[in-house]
Amino acid sequence: MKVHRILIALLLSVLVASCGSPTDHEVPKAICGTKIDPALTRLLVTSTDDLYEYNRVDRSTAITAPCVLLSDRDPVLELRFSWDDTATDLMYLATGAGSISRVTAPRSINLGYKTIAGTDGAISIAPCNTNGGKYFTLTLQLPQIRLTDQTHRKDIEKFMRAYFPATLKTLGCR
Repeated sequence: MKVHRILIALLLSVLVASCGSPTDHEVPKAICGTKIDPALTRLLVTSTDDLYEYNRVDRSTAITAPCVLLSDRDPVLELRFSWDDTATDLMYLATGAGSISRVTAPRSINLGYKTIAGTDGAISIAPCNTNGGKYFTLTLQLPQIRLTDQTHRKDIEKFMRAYFPATLKTLGCR
């Protein structure tokens, strides 16, 4: 009888451990072709359920394109890779009427590259001689963060401090 109870307890503990919880979904170690510490990404995404990537970026042709991290069908992290022959005014992009690069409450931050961060995203630009132009601009948008939520600004800055320089390396900026 005692052995029977021990076996049942052991079986139940194995079942509980193997099922896991819904928050145990793994965050990718690379986003849009750039390796990034999953802990930094986890700070920004509101859900990790069924994460997958929709990526239209082709680094070899350097054509402006989006890359989106989705949870189920909902975008949780959007990146826009853009190349141009001239440096873009980041505040103009952030505060413009369009939604492509809009960032709420943008402020300049010291990243070593021209960068602005807001409550729901960031934009960085750096010289990058490629087939697509002389400058590379990366826009980060977090559509599930409320525009008035100020709590993620530091997390956005941490992410961009790691992600933008790593992306420049993957692009072979020269």
